[in-house]
Amino acid sequence: MVKVLLNTTVLAESDNAIVLEGNYYFPPDSVRNVNLVTSNTSTVCPWKGTASYYSADVDGKSVKDIAWYYPDPKEKAAQIKNHVAFYKNKVTIQD
Repeated sequence: MVKVLLNTTVLAESDNAIVLEGNYYFPPDSVRNVNLVTSNTSTVCPWKGTASYYSADVDGKSVKDIAWYYPDPKEKAAQIKNHVAFYKNKVTIQD
């Protein structure tokens, strides 16, 4: 089981996270969206496509662009569609 924490709040946990380029991508149903807020940030990866971002609000603290996901990935990255990855320098990942 891989778990993502911000302070003591669990943001995601799963036995089915996909590891890609050293990042865990969590299935959408394993992410606790109650703490996540859609961000206006987007970036483009040449082989995965356009990433969208989430910020987090936990215990009155906001962390901008804490996670990203690919709502419409390119064919080579289809397995991570809507899976959420978290920045390792903004959260604690327990694996």
